[in-house]
Amino acid sequence: MERYDELKKGESGALVSIAAYLVLSAIKLIIGYVFHSEALTADGLNNTTDIIASVAVLIGLRISQKPPDEDHPYGHFRAETIASLIASFIMMVVGLQVLFSAGESIFSVKEETPDMIAAWTAAGGAVMMLIVYQYNKRLAKKVNSQALLAAAADNKSDAFVSVGTFIGILAAQFHLAWIDTVTAFVIGLLICKTAWDIFKESSHSLTDGFDVKDMSDYKQTIEKISGVSRLKDIKARYLGSSVHVDVVIEVSSELNITESHDIANEIERRMKEEHAIDYSHVHMEPLQNK
Repeated sequence: MERYDELKKGESGALVSIAAYLVLSAIKLIIGYVFHSEALTADGLNNTTDIIASVAVLIGLRISQKPPDEDHPYGHFRAETIASLIASFIMMVVGLQVLFSAGESIFSVKEETPDMIAAWTAAGGAVMMLIVYQYNKRLAKKVNSQALLAAAADNKSDAFVSVGTFIGILAAQFHLAWIDTVTAFVIGLLICKTAWDIFKESSHSLTDGFDVKDMSDYKQTIEKISGVSRLKDIKARYLGSSVHVDVVIEVSSELNITESHDIANEIERRMKEEHAIDYSHVHMEPLQNK
């Protein structure tokens, strides 16, 4: 039940992101259009994709809270990973659209210089997103949510995008209006990169890919436990933000069932205590004397 409570608490982070992106996207799109800033308009479109991504995270977190059932014996934890994958596709489409629009503008004559109000709007958006980033980062670590941590990373990248928008519009004030268009192009690239990073991480998790460094840490923990003669095999996979570990160890053939069971319990306890792993399956074999 502890994991489900953490997922429930994580919803507040997604809701904060949705609220922030709704406000920022509306303001940026309106001001970008009225004051002739393609970069701010692109920044606003970026925030609209972030609304979708945050909604996907929220839906994923809620589905993940569903208890195991007949055809989902391990629960629904991978729902948040699937939601992130879908969001990455949507973000990539919008990013490509921004690149296409910016590319067309590069080859057209641009006479209007964006007003400085567009620049200050971008600066204000950067400050707001840094605040949201700090909130979601702390919450993600508290509830151990990879999806929310990815959302926090997206918040941070959005802050940097807004800073870039501010610089582009400021440069345009010195009769270099084309810089605003170039900045919009760069923003399109950043949207595509963020979408690709989310896609890569989500697909890696869904195909049972796992971080080699984490696996090495798990091995060290198990090998130090008294009674473990040899760690024969270890596998791990992600189910959403949860990690499931399968361990094969060799123990002395002289141990009785109770003693062997105690070793298995100690492995499960240490894995939970040191690595926050809720599920560890331990298989034991008698030590093979060679």
